[in-house]
Amino acid sequence: MRRSSLYETEPVGVLDQPWFLNAVVEGETALAPEALLQACRATEIDAGRERVVRFGPRTLDVDVLWYDGRVVDLPDLQIPHPRMHERRFVLVPLTEIAPTLTDPRSGTPYAELLTRLDERKKVEKSTAQEF
Repeated sequence: MRRSSLYETEPVGVLDQPWFLNAVVEGETALAPEALLQACRATEIDAGRERVVRFGPRTLDVDVLWYDGRVVDLPDLQIPHPRMHERRFVLVPLTEIAPTLTDPRSGTPYAELLTRLDERKKVEKSTAQEF
């Protein structure tokens, strides 16, 4: 339905690696949250993703950030994404396409969480046109 601009972002965790490209997309699906996660993982595998180093380089990383205002707490799936409120590389593109979206746990708008964020990682709009 909507997609953010593409952003070049400083790595988090493992710092000695190239910057990442990040974006947020909004879509509609008939899949339940758990099935959506499995579809995301299948897409990652199709793109050649191998889970070798946590926070390390990867070809593709697809996360379910938010799902219709629902809170999901399963061992393998937490919605909203448990660290998205701490990450500029998520909040910048998210608030670009959904400036009034709120955290279903706290009711706080993500745009407000972004203004309070102390994480200093650089997030810059990419000059790349397509992804």
